[in-house]
Amino acid sequence: MSYPGYPPSDGYPAFPGYPPTGQESVYPPAGQYPYPTTVPGGFPPSGGGTFPAAPPNAGFPGAAGYSALGGYPASGSFPGAPQAGGMPPYSGGPGFAVPPTGPGFGGYPQQPPAQSYAGGGPAQIPGFPGGQVPSPMPGPPAAMVQYTQGTIQAAPNFDAGRDAEILRKAMKGFGTDEQAIINVVANRSNDQRQKIKAAFKTMYGKDLIKDLKSELSGNVEELILALFMPSTYYDAWSLRHAMKGAGTQESVLIEILCTRTNQEIREIVNCYKSEFGRDIEEDIRSDTSGHFERLLISMCQGNRDENQTVDYQKAQEDAQRLYQAGEGKLGTDESCFNMVLASRSFPQLKATVEAYSRIANRDLLSSIDREFSGNVERGLKTIVQCALNRPAFFAERLYFSMKGAGTDDSTLIRIVVTRSEIDLVQIKQMFTQMYQKTLATMIASDTSGDYRQLLLAIVGQ
Repeated sequence: MSYPGYPPSDGYPAFPGYPPTGQESVYPPAGQYPYPTTVPGGFPPSGGGTFPAAPPNAGFPGAAGYSALGGYPASGSFPGAPQAGGMPPYSGGPGFAVPPTGPGFGGYPQQPPAQSYAGGGPAQIPGFPGGQVPSPMPGPPAAMVQYTQGTIQAAPNFDAGRDAEILRKAMKGFGTDEQAIINVVANRSNDQRQKIKAAFKTMYGKDLIKDLKSELSGNVEELILALFMPSTYYDAWSLRHAMKGAGTQESVLIEILCTRTNQEIREIVNCYKSEFGRDIEEDIRSDTSGHFERLLISMCQGNRDENQTVDYQKAQEDAQRLYQAGEGKLGTDESCFNMVLASRSFPQLKATVEAYSRIANRDLLSSIDREFSGNVERGLKTIVQCALNRPAFFAERLYFSMKGAGTDDSTLIRIVVTRSEIDLVQIKQMFTQMYQKTLATMIASDTSGDYRQLLLAIVGQ
């Protein structure tokens, strides 16, 4: 796979270093999922019924399908709750279509009478009316398909030649018209940017990337160059720079290899080989070790089961297997965790997490926290979080890239760019729910100048 027009990998500016290991992703105390406990718009006060009492440390993983609490059947879910990631409004906003029927939640049919379950009283969940979870309802009809949404869409009436001319004028002569550049790059899809790059070379016999590098500097340069990289190349380039030179940025390896689809991973592996002439598995082996190395090698295969049908019997068996490999024995069978978390589909893993909380009386994230440490712990947690709620994982990464003194600009840039056409709308929603502030507000307070303006143009207000 070749990407014409790109200089060798070292022609791009090196991304600034990541924070020291252990600071890049700080999770809440054991037993608490880093997900919200409220739903946009709230539940109607008329919602009756309760879940049985939650076991200790059951947590509440929020939008990821409303994980079962202590004995609640795994098959139950709130109406329209996505099976993995994203929590759009119940009124039919981005996320899935809502049929215009019934006086129930956001247009769903009226809820059935409250059901009673063996196990006792209501689970007290902060943020819900009366501190109680409304009664469970049947899952959404099969026709309601969840989707995710990016903040950047392909521009209508696109003309690559016209855009190339705008960029040429913005960089010609003394000074640079940064606003004109921002207006183009923030409102075109990645595929359209590749066409602009080709048109620029055809029309002017010059390389657009080299011209941009000569006109820009700092974070805004890094951001614009990232936007002009083909998405697969950008992931491969990020992985190469995470392992290049002294030290390894393990958080980058985890973020990319543990969250991408099978097809994306296979394309990244091939691109890494063709563009940098290196084998990614060999680089991983030379830069990592132990159980973390084995987890990343498993991820590089791109062989995760992608069958969306959930086998609840297998989920129960896997949950029992994980319990016996960790909490249920002295010591930890790390290979068992690797096998289950690296091979099962994300919907299947979500069902396994729910079954695990009933078997172990503890959520799987807190068990991983107790049984593992360091990078392998962060890698396994990332897989579980993506099974439960992928946008929440990225929202958390964005938050900690800006929290406290200084900003981890490379993480901020990478996530905004790589998710801008996939699920940045849902990531923004989760960010607001989890941190009671908008992503745009936090970006505006942590960045400045053209860099801030371009980030906000991509993220949207």
